[in-house]
Amino acid sequence: MILAAGYGSRLRPLTDHTPKPLVEVAGAPVIEHVARRLIAAGADRIIVNISHLAEAMEAYARERWHLDAELILSPEPTPPLGTGGGLAHARRHFRRDRPFFLHVGDVVTDLDLAAAMADHRRSEALGTLLVQDRDADRCLLFDERGLYGRDNRREGWERTVREAAGASRRWSFAGIHLLSPEVLDRIEETPPFDIIDLYLRLASEGAAIRALDMTGVRWLEIGTPERLEAARRALESTP
Repeated sequence: MILAAGYGSRLRPLTDHTPKPLVEVAGAPVIEHVARRLIAAGADRIIVNISHLAEAMEAYARERWHLDAELILSPEPTPPLGTGGGLAHARRHFRRDRPFFLHVGDVVTDLDLAAAMADHRRSEALGTLLVQDRDADRCLLFDERGLYGRDNRREGWERTVREAAGASRRWSFAGIHLLSPEVLDRIEETPPFDIIDLYLRLASEGAAIRALDMTGVRWLEIGTPERLEAARRALESTP
């Protein structure tokens, strides 16, 4: 599933008329770059949630989708349902016979997603979150058992759901989740909600939500005009 229902507010005025997933980067919409990577890793069904400028996304699916995977759109109301609410709303579209990717729609990376999925399967964790070692205001807190909290240094708060077990680490979340289908049956929250809140509740109940370090791998986020231009330059010079 690709999360693509947001407003793209930091990219305005570009996203006043173009949904962020359809912003062009190196000759293709960013959603196509993301989908190609997922398909290369074995995905044969791509679910995309839509809300802001949904008509444009529907036209893209109808007229321009040409990749070797089934595309399913999951429409949401305005305002959209949040990262967790979007997943909950789309539950009926999942086959539930294998783990799946949940990927933000504004990040392009050359990480080996197939290897990441194989690592997730071996771990038998409920969820694996791809993370980076970088200085960020908002981070997730992990210890030897997995996720146990989050913080926001800019706003000056930290939330934990249990005591840290052994050494702990502060990681920046990279926006890519690998989830076992059991997650879909354990959603109790009412949309709209942030999916990290779901993970923290599951962690408080004993579920393993682990981190997988992707530091050093190319990771291009197009959330601001400056980052969009940087991504364009990077992908045009080294596809």
